Amino acid sequence: MFEFMSGLIVAGFLVSGLFFLRFWKRTRDSLFVAFALAFWLLALNQTLLVMADIPYEERSWIYLLRLAAFTLIIVAIIRKNRRA
Repeated sequence: MFEFMSGLIVAGFLVSGLFFLRFWKRTRDSLFVAFALAFWLLALNQTLLVMADIPYEERSWIYLLRLAAFTLIIVAIIRKNRRA
């Protein structure tokens, strides 16, 4: 059941990334590219978590992918607000 739910979560992350990529193509705003990359990093994180069968995500190197995704989002938001 965990693998099935993880697959649904990964699909959701991938589709969200594609939505943000579509917004980027329309507006050319780098914030949307950052969001797309962040969602794809989260999809990769969830995929590796299931494939590697790691019981504690926060105690492994895979946690760094999640940290990178959220750092990317924070940096993109700060850059967007500084330009405005």
